[in-house]
Amino acid sequence: MAHNNRQATAPACDPQYFPVVTGADLLNDPRSNKGTGFTERERDELKLRGLLPPRVFTLEQQAARIMENYRRQPTDLDKYIFLGALQDRNETLFYRTVLDHVEEMVPIIYTPTVGEACKKFAHIFRRARGLYVTAKDAGRVEELLRNWPERDVAVIVVTDGERILGLGDLGANGMGIPIGKLALYSVCAGVPPERCLPIMLDVGTGNEDFRRDPLYLGTAEPRITGPAYDTLVEEFVQATQTVFPKAIIQFEDFANRNAIPLLKKYRDRVCCFNDDIQGTAAVALAGVYAAVKIQRKQLVDQTFLFLGAGSAATGIADLLVAAMRADGLPEQEARRRCWLVDSTGLVVHGRDRLASHKLPYAHDHAFAADFLSSVQTIKPTAIIGVSGQAKTFTREVLEAMASINDTPIVFALSNPTSKAECTAEEAYRWTNGTAVFAGGSPFAPVTVGGRTFVPGQGNNVYIFPGVGLGVMGSGAKRVTEKMFLAAARALADKVDDDHLAEGRIYPPLSDIRDVSVAVAASVARVADHGGELQGLPERELESRLRSLMYVPSYVMK
Repeated sequence: MAHNNRQATAPACDPQYFPVVTGADLLNDPRSNKGTGFTERERDELKLRGLLPPRVFTLEQQAARIMENYRRQPTDLDKYIFLGALQDRNETLFYRTVLDHVEEMVPIIYTPTVGEACKKFAHIFRRARGLYVTAKDAGRVEELLRNWPERDVAVIVVTDGERILGLGDLGANGMGIPIGKLALYSVCAGVPPERCLPIMLDVGTGNEDFRRDPLYLGTAEPRITGPAYDTLVEEFVQATQTVFPKAIIQFEDFANRNAIPLLKKYRDRVCCFNDDIQGTAAVALAGVYAAVKIQRKQLVDQTFLFLGAGSAATGIADLLVAAMRADGLPEQEARRRCWLVDSTGLVVHGRDRLASHKLPYAHDHAFAADFLSSVQTIKPTAIIGVSGQAKTFTREVLEAMASINDTPIVFALSNPTSKAECTAEEAYRWTNGTAVFAGGSPFAPVTVGGRTFVPGQGNNVYIFPGVGLGVMGSGAKRVTEKMFLAAARALADKVDDDHLAEGRIYPPLSDIRDVSVAVAASVARVADHGGELQGLPERELESRLRSLMYVPSYVMK
């Protein structure tokens, strides 16, 4: 049950503040429950006397107990389950603990551990979180959305589960993705948890193993496609505009066949974006901005070769083109700097049946059948992996990149770790320590030739929470390309010379709230009809945005 007067966001000086419920009901309400943190006075006034152990603990003491038990968990999946249980009983303690240990816990509540959690979601399920909209709900989606107890929703993350990370169609098990993403909105950018809504569009699944699993939670039928699918999505989008008119919609982990058309259809109609396309693009562009500083070159000096030609690849390429155009390069020349390799080979003019999203990057060139020959022919300065195919940046590929470039850029962005095109150690060792590397998942530091490199993680968490905060704060009606360009630049500006000296092209996650505020400020600055925030001096703008951020703490009486 959610309440309007949240303990963690109520003013500490408000003597009138009380939770709505009392007694055992209060202890079962994760939004208001403090557990052993309730004071002596609160235990009397809220009918908690005797329902708790007698000693009162501070939030910090409770967090210490959580960390002791968390670190005792034998596997990352066990840690994920442990944190989920904490979120279900005491949200304030959950967010305080994660925020204080963000570098340690983000890989647990999101990538890479969330991939394993989604595969096993039906078997580790404890408590429902978010909304499930099924094909059978067609015609009454608005009614279903009104069942959600909060009305002032700021961010909706929605998936249909068809392309979860690099793991394929996980159906309703993909609900772990919206849940995890929205936890990061609250941790990293302070979007209040009660203003976050995870939604699963359960339209069936193509995964036969799940359909045969007696414990599978979703619709155990083949996935609907075509007009029936399009009609349901349209009804859903329209219903959100009526029920949650202030919300930004984040499309997450839709398959290419739907992701690109849905973004094209709705981006100019409602306040929405696709994180796999636009968030990934912005974090990749930010990494490139930082990498070229290490090279002592410019963005317009680069040639990019992508392994993978889906929505993520073309999304990154489109934003790179926009950035190069902003730096003065003509559009056609900028597109010529971006090349794609798909499952057939190099994308070039003359190939049959190319998908429409690949056509802008189909250049006049001889066909190359594999990635290595494409590297040898195109001679890129940067390779970007978004293929979902592990170990495809082979030793031969990386040695070729090192022979072509003094400082090759190597981004192996596929998630989870098991799908990475190469590891950080492979990238550094097979280029003799010359590569500028980023992965989609975290990798440990690597020492090569007496030098220790700190691998960057091209994690969308650096972008999407700040974008959400910027849109929420400015009241922007649309999410635009220039917002992501500005967000990428703001993120790159957070990488200082000390970071670059380590080979790090993203700031440490411990700085994530400062990063998110900088990203949010950049978004608010360029928002169309962005309201009064646009006219504020930088320091005041950031201060106003910080004032909107949820800070997990107890209001004590």
